[in-house]
Amino acid sequence: MDSSLPTPPAPRPRHRDRHGRGMRGPIAPPQVPLALSRADAFDDLVRDAADRLERRWPQLADVEFAVQEVPWPQDGQAVDGEPVPLGRLIGAAKDRPSRIVIYRRPVEIRAKSRDERALLVHEVVVEQVAELLGLSPENVDPKYGED
Repeated sequence: MDSSLPTPPAPRPRHRDRHGRGMRGPIAPPQVPLALSRADAFDDLVRDAADRLERRWPQLADVEFAVQEVPWPQDGQAVDGEPVPLGRLIGAAKDRPSRIVIYRRPVEIRAKSRDERALLVHEVVVEQVAELLGLSPENVDPKYGED
């Protein structure tokens, strides 16, 4: 090995990015709504609608409310010409309570704004609760259908 060639300097640890501005942090703190994903915001809408109805109908305390991205075809067969459902009621079985499932993507596609999405989620939850209780949606929530 030739000792006349200089040895390269040892690499320095990087404490900043290459432009010298420091490490990047989150855009917004976690308590700011911007930090919520669309799925989390949708979950909150369903939870709010369910909580509002549970205060009026105590028998809903045992009902599970869930969010699913899209509906799965029943028995592996899709039916042409039928509209995509926005929600579904799954009746109780001996090992589990009744479950109301709201489908996130079909609801988001039909709603043009955040306010419209919140209203549609509430209406779908009311419709499913009405089916569960055997009542009309107007009896479940007197504000059902009002804009």
